[in-house]
Amino acid sequence: MDAAEISDDLTRVLYTAEQVQERVNELAAQIDADYQGRDILLIGVLNGAIMVMSDLARAMDSHCTMDWMAISSYGSGTKSSGVVRILKDLTTDISGKHVLIVEDIVDTGLTLSYLVQNLRSREPATLEVAAMFRKPGAVTAPVDVKYVGFDIPNEFVVGYGLDYAGKYRNLRDVATLSPHIYS
Repeated sequence: MDAAEISDDLTRVLYTAEQVQERVNELAAQIDADYQGRDILLIGVLNGAIMVMSDLARAMDSHCTMDWMAISSYGSGTKSSGVVRILKDLTTDISGKHVLIVEDIVDTGLTLSYLVQNLRSREPATLEVAAMFRKPGAVTAPVDVKYVGFDIPNEFVVGYGLDYAGKYRNLRDVATLSPHIYS
């Protein structure tokens, strides 16, 4: 789905599909350089990270394995509920592995902060975070994100895995959602 097809639902396009893919390729090159000679376990956070995890893994030259977690602090609204729940845990033992958490977005940081703390307790060799999008103006629980695709405004954003009530994930561009959709 392209932004032009649903322009009435959007306020403005922040990044085109081409700009997003170019940034994914840059992040992949940086990760390859940083992890040279080491296997990486990518842990994607469902459902939002599906797009970035798939594109990032394909753009990387490093050997990597993948696993997935589902964690929620949203429900169907536009603001975090403040309660973090693990909906699906890992199937991989991460002890002694080089782990890279792949997130679609860091909003308040609450969910990611919880996830990092949880995974550190499982004793990986290294643990870093990659997020395609970050809202610096919304962070209430600071967390170190080593790889950031784009810093974005503190607005409701959809596309490239980011959704509203399960919709818009397949939007190739990244855009702000018009308030009339969610108010």
